[in-house]
Amino acid sequence: MTDTVKYVLDEKDIPRFWYNIVADLPTPPPPVLHPGTHQPVGPDDLAPIFPMAVIEQEVSTEREIEIPEPVRDIYRQWRPSPLYRARRLEKMLDTPARIYYKYEGVSPAGSHKPNTAIAQAFYNKQEGIKRITTETGAGQWGSALSIAGAFFGLEIEVFMVKVSFQQKPYRRSFMETFGAKCIASPSELTASGRAVLAEHPDSTGSLGIAISEAVERAVERDDTKYALGSVLNHVMLHQTVIGQEAIRQFDLADDYPDVVIAPTGGGSNFAGITFPFLGEQLRGGKSIELIAVEPSACPTLTRGQYAYDFGDTAHLTPLVKMHTLGSTYVPPGFHAGGLRYHGMAPLVSMVTELGLVKPRAYHQVQCFEAGLQFAKAEGIIPAPEANHGVRAAIDEALRCKEEGVSRAILFNLCGHGNFDMQAYRDFLDGKLMDLEYDEGEIAMALAGLPSVA
Repeated sequence: MTDTVKYVLDEKDIPRFWYNIVADLPTPPPPVLHPGTHQPVGPDDLAPIFPMAVIEQEVSTEREIEIPEPVRDIYRQWRPSPLYRARRLEKMLDTPARIYYKYEGVSPAGSHKPNTAIAQAFYNKQEGIKRITTETGAGQWGSALSIAGAFFGLEIEVFMVKVSFQQKPYRRSFMETFGAKCIASPSELTASGRAVLAEHPDSTGSLGIAISEAVERAVERDDTKYALGSVLNHVMLHQTVIGQEAIRQFDLADDYPDVVIAPTGGGSNFAGITFPFLGEQLRGGKSIELIAVEPSACPTLTRGQYAYDFGDTAHLTPLVKMHTLGSTYVPPGFHAGGLRYHGMAPLVSMVTELGLVKPRAYHQVQCFEAGLQFAKAEGIIPAPEANHGVRAAIDEALRCKEEGVSRAILFNLCGHGNFDMQAYRDFLDGKLMDLEYDEGEIAMALAGLPSVA
């Protein structure tokens, strides 16, 4: 039996619709609220930030939303992405578990992020927008939107969390190769950035701060909109091409997952792989275990409060109900920059509250240990964010070994780590340390949550 087992779909199998889990939830999601009135927001409230097509998707309750053909045409460059059976990893672990991984690192940006970047750029171009502003943590989202901007002739301005800007210089080079402008956040370009620097001149930044800067820049010009790489409903929607393809590929494998795992920072990667499977479960299909894996240093789902909060530090965004550590919380500078966000996607938060998801948190050293195991077995170096999913998948496989049972484990290998070699260098040199969150800082940030009746 061959060690390499790859399940590949044809171009014709690229999904024609995005899947919207809102249609199958037992109750409607809590509404997004205006920060001043605390009343549900309408399209006019979001119009200064997003194109109307995206706003319509954000509030849609339709189960299927058609993917525009120009978007599918670009998807053809890397979609459908492959599903692998990790037989060499199974042998290394001596486990009866059947381990599968969906590999999103085949995209031009090396991650799952272009699935929504291409869509958002398309809708902005349709509306006559000239410039898009955004934020990025590890640089994966900024890279994806930079490519999308080049494809559609849009100017892209990216505020990159300063600690990642310093840790990952080649991500900045990648973005600028495609014509984007990359700025370390907090910066002197915006009032929100200057306010942070005035109080904390050595601030390492956070996604919440970078979002504030990007939103502030977006509303300054009529020809500019803001794009978000995670958290909001329309982003979860665009990523469901991952899980839809995986369901088809499991048909080819004559199997079906018992456990589905994904790293979770803002939620798009997790939603992308799990929501189509969860939708089948909610419609009467097989019940499966869903595991959302987050960093112990920014434990939003496992430690955060389910409450209305701002998505950014300067409180320029609407209020959404989500698991949050508080919008002013600045996580420590661990290497998985894409997971350093104070909040969690409202839809991911909601299904967790419903008991449909089991969140789990890991420290970064044990995640890098798992990443090295995986790389030696499968030949792919995972991104630091992806290592969290690898860690959980290995632990589940070892649990199968202990219990003497064979389960099918699927995890989303959301991106490669080829631009993250400094993190691996630090790990190999023994310099990578586990970072702890500050209980006092989280308590202060949570004490500042907006009061919503």
